[in-house]
Amino acid sequence: METTLLLLKPDALHRGFAGRILSRFEDKGLQIVGLRMLQMDAELAAQHYADHVDKPFYKGLVAFMTSSPIVAAALQGPDAVEIVRKIMGATFGPDAESGSIRGDFSCTKTYNLVHGSDSPESAERELALFFPDGNLDWEPTQGRWTRE
Repeated sequence: METTLLLLKPDALHRGFAGRILSRFEDKGLQIVGLRMLQMDAELAAQHYADHVDKPFYKGLVAFMTSSPIVAAALQGPDAVEIVRKIMGATFGPDAESGSIRGDFSCTKTYNLVHGSDSPESAERELALFFPDGNLDWEPTQGRWTRE
């Protein structure tokens, strides 16, 4: 069983997509084991985006992510990292397949609504940043119908 991080970025919240986005992951069978709304500060953004610090888009990304609240979700299920990334779609809205979150709701390269961990190792590091006290360990009654 894997747990991964999903962030709903400021544009997802401003456009009123939080519930619709989260429901796609629940519909697929992933379980929400952590959920919080927060205002990302510069320190958290610097930690989260440390791999991008030398890239030309870094300052704009940090400014965007700290501009208004975000929602952080810990999602659990078999192959959660891969499933979340597939549901999110390609990084840039114009490149994303119809049926994915970005394919259905994003038409720009700047505002792509969501972030998902790109590997189990990244998920572990990122989850520790957004859920330092860990996640809830619970079994939904529907779990036996979505897990082998």
